[in-house]
Amino acid sequence: MDGMSLLTITVLAVFVGFEVVSKVSSTLHTPLMSGANAIHGIILVGAIIVAGQAADPWVLAIALLAVVLATANLVGGFVVTDRMLHMFHGRKDVARSASAKAESK
Repeated sequence: MDGMSLLTITVLAVFVGFEVVSKVSSTLHTPLMSGANAIHGIILVGAIIVAGQAADPWVLAIALLAVVLATANLVGGFVVTDRMLHMFHGRKDVARSASAKAESK
């Protein structure tokens, strides 16, 4: 593959990833975070493939930038998902403590 083809694949991967993720409404963002993380993982794999096949230094630089940004996006999504799950876990603990206090009285 030549450099222009690799650059085209990288740009299309970034565009498709942005369009798909931006279509998620804010009310559904947290419940659908795992699906978005899967999309980010696909983008990361595409960026790694492009970086691995890059022959020109400027294509390699852009592909490596895509790898870094996709990795940050993927990790950030998992961090948000983890925080969300801890929030739901905290609500169950509060409900259990309140019911335990009510039963002891």
